[in-house]
Order: sequence, then structure tokens, then C-alpha cells
Amino acid sequence: MHRPSEFAAALKGRRLARGAFFMITTATAPAGPEQGRARLGMVIAKRHAARAATRNALKRVIREAFRARRLALPPADYVVRLHVRVPELSLTALKHAARAEVDTHFDRLARRPS
Repeated sequence: MHRPSEFAAALKGRRLARGAFFMITTATAPAGPEQGRARLGMVIAKRHAARAATRNALKRVIREAFRARRLALPPADYVVRLHVRVPELSLTALKHAARAEVDTHFDRLARRPS
């Protein structure tokens, strides 16, 4: 997802999952050449993760978890949003915690009936 209108539609859509760090919302399937595929958008706000290294690490973790399950997910626009301030953890510990949470969310969405 690239356009602000795509993000706005997905953020106004249904909330599918909420965990300790992330909230996942969705809109209906996209129109155009991306139709029939799951697409990812991320909102990792500076107010919740002050350091750029932290924000970039979280985005890499989310992207990789999404790539692993993209074909199993129903076609829709998914926005993963960081909704709490990141705790003072080492970057490695934060990556492991974020990956575990995102994996859980995407696994549950993949099993969900369309």
C-alpha cells in the first residue's frame, strides 16, 4: 500500500486483532492490478518508538512475518499499527517479542474463514 487514501480506508475498516504492541485493521479487497492479493501497510509512529533503529527493526520484522503468510491470508489491505510505547528492551528481545505477536495475529487471520 502506498497512497494515503488506501491507508485511510484500511484504518477506518474492521479491527481484526489487537495485542500487546500491534493492532491490525483491514479494508475489503483492493481494486486494480493488486486485486486478489493481501497487501500490507504499517504505521509505526515516532511517538511510540522514538529511535529510528527501533522503528526500522519493527518494520523489518512485520514485513518478514507478512511475507511468510501472504498467500494464506484472505485478499485484503492489512494495516499493522503500533499502538503503545515500546518498552525499554534490547533490540533483539524487542524483535523476538514483536515477531511472536505478529506471527500469532497473522496465523489467526489465515485460519479465519473468508
